[in-house]
Amino acid sequence: MTCSAMPDDSQLALAPLDEKVDHVRGSPAGRLILEYGDYECPYSRRTFHSIEQVERQLGGNVRFAFRHFPLTGIHPHALAAAAAAEAAARQGRFWDMHELLFHRQKALEYGDLRRYAAQLSLDVAAFDRDRASAAVLERIQRDVDSGLASGQVLGTPTLFIDGVVHRGGYDPPTLLAALGP
Repeated sequence: MTCSAMPDDSQLALAPLDEKVDHVRGSPAGRLILEYGDYECPYSRRTFHSIEQVERQLGGNVRFAFRHFPLTGIHPHALAAAAAAEAAARQGRFWDMHELLFHRQKALEYGDLRRYAAQLSLDVAAFDRDRASAAVLERIQRDVDSGLASGQVLGTPTLFIDGVVHRGGYDPPTLLAALGP
């Protein structure tokens, strides 16, 4: 018997998209890009811009989902930023906060996150309660666990296209080519 911390490949699978839990935008008929990302990761930020360009170019022919994978060992603000995004989601503003966090990646301190909540006209008291709540932390952990369980998410960003890990570049031409006609 062999002891292994990693299950064999036959046990690994990407958690299916759950429209009620996952953050998804775009046409259900479109090809799916699913990202495991970190709001403090410079590579996730570049991918954020690339995906925006791909969405503009393909319009209704692409769907995008974002899952949290904060690399807390190297990004000290990543978990707080993910919690801010989830707290905003509880007020129906996930995508707005998602965009702000990537545009202001160098300013993710406590006061910055509260200022973003106010800028988005969120109920800041509820935002503060939610981002410190067990429910929000469990929601983030759900994403992390699903990434680890896939056996494919080792860092950020990690993209899956229609459920298959994408190991190519994250620039718009490469993503467009991977999405095909």
